[in-house]
Amino acid sequence: MTDLGALFAARAALVVPAAIGPAAAAEVRARLERRGYTRYALVDRGSYDVVAEPDEPALCAALAALAADRLRPTPTAAPPPLAVIDARAVRLGPGDFVLAHHDRVHDDHQLELVLDLSAAPVAGAEVHYRRGGQLYHRVAAAPGALSIVERDGGVTCHHTYVSRRQADAVVRLVLRLRA
Repeated sequence: MTDLGALFAARAALVVPAAIGPAAAAEVRARLERRGYTRYALVDRGSYDVVAEPDEPALCAALAALAADRLRPTPTAAPPPLAVIDARAVRLGPGDFVLAHHDRVHDDHQLELVLDLSAAPVAGAEVHYRRGGQLYHRVAAAPGALSIVERDGGVTCHHTYVSRRQADAVVRLVLRLRA
């Protein structure tokens, strides 16, 4: 099946808890730190640190395979083939956010995977997906969890404000996939 609209019609959004363990997440965070984050700070769009090309091909391939497995139309069907379009790592510290109008909007059907690589949960640090302005999927900060969300031109996404009272940063690997 290659029509992503039909494939994802019944499952527009889901969360896979414990997609990565704490030790593996710490290794990925360390590699991202060594690569170096770039600060993005345009107040009308967002304030956060980003690694534009995280260079994690094995992890990205494993996450794409996990998503494909979870999106089988039936338990006996072969998983849909999914290819990684791009990936980036986002780190939101106290006071950081990403607004919806800074989101990468596209016309075709894609999947967005968000892997929470954080060391600890950060209260209130959520990812919101909206269709036609209405919130339809909220992803709470949960270290190790993977969200899988179908995206088209009508879906926007933003990462909520991280309170300045928080001591920990939220680290997320964001992938876009296409069949």
